[in-house]
Amino acid sequence: MDVIESLQGFVGENLSLLAPVDQAWQPTDFLPDLRSKDWVEQLAAFRQSAERLSDELLVVLVGNMVTEEALPNYTLPLSRIARDDTGTADEPWAKWLRGWTAEENRHGDLLNAYLRLTGRVNMRAVERTIHHLLKNGFNPRSKDDGYSGLIYAAFQERATRITHMNVGKLAAAQGDEKLSKICRRIAGDEARHETFYTRVVGEIMERDPEGGTLAYRAVLKGLIAMPGRLMGDGKDPDLYDHFATVTQRVGAYTVRDYAQIIEHLNQSWGVTHRSLTGQAARAQDYLCRQPERYEHAADGIAERINQAPPTPYTWIDGRTT
Repeated sequence: MDVIESLQGFVGENLSLLAPVDQAWQPTDFLPDLRSKDWVEQLAAFRQSAERLSDELLVVLVGNMVTEEALPNYTLPLSRIARDDTGTADEPWAKWLRGWTAEENRHGDLLNAYLRLTGRVNMRAVERTIHHLLKNGFNPRSKDDGYSGLIYAAFQERATRITHMNVGKLAAAQGDEKLSKICRRIAGDEARHETFYTRVVGEIMERDPEGGTLAYRAVLKGLIAMPGRLMGDGKDPDLYDHFATVTQRVGAYTVRDYAQIIEHLNQSWGVTHRSLTGQAARAQDYLCRQPERYEHAADGIAERINQAPPTPYTWIDGRTT
């Protein structure tokens, strides 16, 4: 925590990665204007585009939205880093956390409104899932050492960016350009947030290469706990696993993406080229082997997923996919 506290100036230099509020997009920018005289026509066109989406893509979209809506769960681990007892502190770490939370909050709001207006999903079942996830909480399974939380955030922001971008591509291929634009805009936020956390961890690696490398290994050894893994709808006890299966099957987020994220972070943080000894050197070797390990496993995992039986989802009124 001493090293993280010493990063206040570095964090301050990177606060420009947050968009000024008066220049930031808002959810209503992407939705029908219900105050307009032609709101009926706008809404009809909006719903018509969404009719083209497959059930598989709807399941992925709902799971992504539910995950985004559980934002309060994700702010708790990071609040330990900000150390903002007042809630309004001017220190850079506190400013970042509040600004990051404000930007992230729009993602769930926008996806929620999109799904509600399209009428394509059972919103009460979706709302129950959000309620369950918030109640169940979130454990990133990382050590409470500060470093691990930031490493996890860097990984997860990149994973979320990739997922939203891929969903946007799938939506465009299925004829819903409005959803595609929404997903691209959310992914743009995630890219800025990813840049921040990646830079911060990179600075940690420069100031404390052994501690940073050991924390990175600890995070990967525990596997990256997905933010929505404790989601539930009161019906399916394995809801997250089933959602993750569909996500991989449609190509929104796959084992290969996981491997490529590790490779990217290894390169960004100079893991391969650092001169380390002892336990840190062994951690370095472990980290360098992980991308290839997951690449080798990818085909087998994909084959098992493609053979998985269809699952009914309350989100789409019990239809299976």
